[in-house]
Amino acid sequence: MLECRIEENRKNCPCTYEPCSRKGMCCQCIIYHKRMGELPACYFPPDVEKTGERSIKKFVELIKERGQWW
Repeated sequence: MLECRIEENRKNCPCTYEPCSRKGMCCQCIIYHKRMGELPACYFPPDVEKTGERSIKKFVELIKERGQWW
């Protein structure tokens, strides 16, 4: 079984939502955003992540528009 590296994950987490209780707990973050029909912050470039728009639709638009996954 893998050990969760919460502190290491927090250092690399691009989420700008400060009261987030899931920072560093990637598995919980993915589950939460999946239930909300969204993707986590780490799927978006910084300029889009800080807008809070995390929909799957926005992600697809970005891929089409920018032609890459950052």
